[in-house]
Amino acid sequence: MSLKLWCPSHDRQMKTHLADFMKTIDVGYDVESLNYDRLWQFSVQNIERFWSETWDYCRIIGDKGEKVLEPGKHLKHTRFFPDSKLNYAENLFVQTGSSTAIIFHGENGIVREVSWDVLRERVAKVRNFLVEEGVGEGDVVGGIVTNSPEAVITMLAVASLGAVWSSCSPDFGVNGILDRFEQIDPKIIFGVEGYFYNGKWFETSNKSRQVNEKIAATKRLILIPYDGTSFVDPDDTEEYSYWKKILTSTGDSEIPFNRVDFNSPLFIMFSSGTTGKPKCIVHSVGGVLLQHRKEHCFHCDIQANDRMLFFTTCGWMMWNWLVSSLASKATIVLYDGSPMFPSETRMGDIVEASNLTQFGASAKYFDGCLKAGYNPSQNKDFSTLRSIFSTGSPLSGEAFDYIYSHWKEEVCLSSIAGGTDIVGCFVGGSPISPVYRGQCQKRLLGMDVRVFDEEGNSLYNEPGELVCASPHPTIPLYFVNDEKGTKFENAYFNKFEGVWHHGDWVELTKEGGMIFHGRSDATLNPGGVRIGTSEIYRPVEQIPEITEALVIARDVGGDVELVLFVRLKEGISLTNELKQVIKNRIRTHASPRHVPKVIIQVDDLPRTRSGKLVEMAVRDVIHGKEVNNMEAIANPEALLQFKNMRELN
Repeated sequence: MSLKLWCPSHDRQMKTHLADFMKTIDVGYDVESLNYDRLWQFSVQNIERFWSETWDYCRIIGDKGEKVLEPGKHLKHTRFFPDSKLNYAENLFVQTGSSTAIIFHGENGIVREVSWDVLRERVAKVRNFLVEEGVGEGDVVGGIVTNSPEAVITMLAVASLGAVWSSCSPDFGVNGILDRFEQIDPKIIFGVEGYFYNGKWFETSNKSRQVNEKIAATKRLILIPYDGTSFVDPDDTEEYSYWKKILTSTGDSEIPFNRVDFNSPLFIMFSSGTTGKPKCIVHSVGGVLLQHRKEHCFHCDIQANDRMLFFTTCGWMMWNWLVSSLASKATIVLYDGSPMFPSETRMGDIVEASNLTQFGASAKYFDGCLKAGYNPSQNKDFSTLRSIFSTGSPLSGEAFDYIYSHWKEEVCLSSIAGGTDIVGCFVGGSPISPVYRGQCQKRLLGMDVRVFDEEGNSLYNEPGELVCASPHPTIPLYFVNDEKGTKFENAYFNKFEGVWHHGDWVELTKEGGMIFHGRSDATLNPGGVRIGTSEIYRPVEQIPEITEALVIARDVGGDVELVLFVRLKEGISLTNELKQVIKNRIRTHASPRHVPKVIIQVDDLPRTRSGKLVEMAVRDVIHGKEVNNMEAIANPEALLQFKNMRELN
């Protein structure tokens, strides 16, 4: 039986944007109660009306046009609002004055605030510079940037022109950045001078120079100071001086927003690239704006003057998602550095100091807080905090318990899931609905999300493949260097005809929520029984001695056997007794088929830069295969210990 952890009061429900929207369109609304599931059903059965009403309710600035949907022969060819004109940045500048648009917290303790008027002024200056450099509609500008006000300013300047922005985090190596930027040929590159992480300063200006020298299409490199005004390096080379010139220029402070087609490119996002060079995923101006406005307004209930922080880097789609909340007249709160430096209290300190109304981070972050025994409810004032978001990997039931017992009891905990592929979510929050332990609350409006078996039949209350059967605005426009669309087709549409296949192994619950069991390409199949990896991680990572775990299926004859790798707390060794504890816990809390054949202690586990474990890379190494793109892995040295393991010989 599903355990209900929280339910919004009737008064709280009625104050949400979602309740007002339901009343406006007269679907699922009653003075006494609200019916989210009825609204969801309406939204996927009346696609055109739903998205048209969403445009109007969210007050999208632009020329809407007459047509909402232009169907194609295939789901991927459907186009929304084909004759509309709009500008992404214009829709984010809906607030003016001296109130705060951005609050920045640096790991080194620096705190900066940027008002709406100052944000507009600086975006105008960067825009003027880009125009002088010949950047226009459709041109690509790249950023090797930290999660800072300058990254937001530069992106908005690019978007105001109808140009295309693409960013990656400066912790990538030169080859990792080139794997991305050489495919998209940015005309201008903005690079940060360096960043702090775990108390150390990492200089990155030379890295940006090397990237600039390798890409023939790049006209100029502009280096950005970490604090936005002065450089750590006193060198006054051309790359350094340009940022100073931009900020001190005296051009027009108004921003003439260039409205473009709804389906014009806005962002180029990159896949993780753990199986080869990253795919360059092109997303549209209108698609990103409309999807994010829907999510922030209806699913996150972001109100004017709210304060929202999602812990992310500029290499993760959650950065783009976070910045879009400016369109809600909210203040975005940025943090750059380790969320655990100088201790696990850092994020809680910021939640309190900045009076956050919404806070989000990866599931791994909350797992880390749980393991560290962090209990902010004892001494922190989180009275303003209404919502907590988690994504990146499945949030365990124990993490749900932990957040409600150690962070805040009266909070809407939304485990959200989607990805870079749609710059948004398929499932996530509902501020009018209960929270059940271990579940994403609801399928998102306008997204006909289902669970399929291998034959394409819909499933309920049992695991299967996550699919989306409806068109949605953030189906990517295309992949770069994929003229025939083969890579695009193979990525999303080659498993089920005419239906988006996302690659997650999930379960649709009777409460209308969804449980994630892991990636479907990493599911395990011992003895022909398919098992999600998170079904093993959940019980194992609750054992006090274990910090983290990773499981793979090792080929043995015509079958597979499960191999579990564990990272233990410092000073603890994997004894036979501990192995038995692990096996017993898996047998009890999962099933006998989940029990691994072999358990091995390792020093570290490889992960992507957004914190996801890379099971497939470990599996390849175990089977003697080459991992094609080590640059996509944040800690590639961790893979070395899996080569020729004596325990597997």
